Amino acid sequence: MVADMVRNLRLLGVREGGDLLVHSSYKSLGGSAGSIEDVITALKTAVGVGGHLLMPTLSYESVNNDSPHFDICTTPSCVGVITECFRKQPGVFRSMHPTHSVAVYGPKAEEIAGQHHLDDTPVGCNSPFSKLRDRGGQILMLGCGLMPNTSMHGVEELARPPYLFKNKNTYTCVDIDGVATVMTVRRHHFHNANGDRVIQRYDRLKYVLPAGILRSGKMLQADCYLFEARAMWDVAKKILTEDPLFFVDYGRRSH
Repeated sequence: MVADMVRNLRLLGVREGGDLLVHSSYKSLGGSAGSIEDVITALKTAVGVGGHLLMPTLSYESVNNDSPHFDICTTPSCVGVITECFRKQPGVFRSMHPTHSVAVYGPKAEEIAGQHHLDDTPVGCNSPFSKLRDRGGQILMLGCGLMPNTSMHGVEELARPPYLFKNKNTYTCVDIDGVATVMTVRRHHFHNANGDRVIQRYDRLKYVLPAGILRSGKMLQADCYLFEARAMWDVAKKILTEDPLFFVDYGRRSH
């Protein structure tokens, strides 16, 4: 089954020796996918020994104003069972960020993830999301559609649409050696000035990415999208500069 998944990834366009950021849904693969470890093995095999596998290990659900504590070793990921399994594997380096950490596997994992703590925003210039863009990496949406695309927050941080930020929050973050550091980070808000909730619509990328940049296919039973990180950042930033509300809808007023 691992070989079948690797073959699917090759057909989709995943590059051996490249950098790949994966957003994932394990259940979308279907009952024949094997274990979570098998899925991770297939992804590692697809990028090869010289490549890098990245996964978001976000923790915004458990790390917040009521519980402002992040431990790089024990704070769980809230974005799927594949990411939670991956971050615990040997050789994986997790970035230091209270709400938007990223786990990286590969020869330069620490170089890619080791400066995230220098940012005062979730997806700043030192984040692995931005490093992936600068390194010419790819983004794979594995069975989860285009909506949970955290890299789009990085584009928003560059364009600064009116709904994005509110106040800064202070967190205590514990590194792999058990050393605690205080970090003050701006948190994404996703409400407008009138209190209306903003609904993310990153699925609109399918209408604006040039032909050949956004590829679709299958990994087992999962519908997948693969695209170049740099092209996505460039296209989305240009759109947000012209129309700051292109990638959102307004929902109910927040009470």
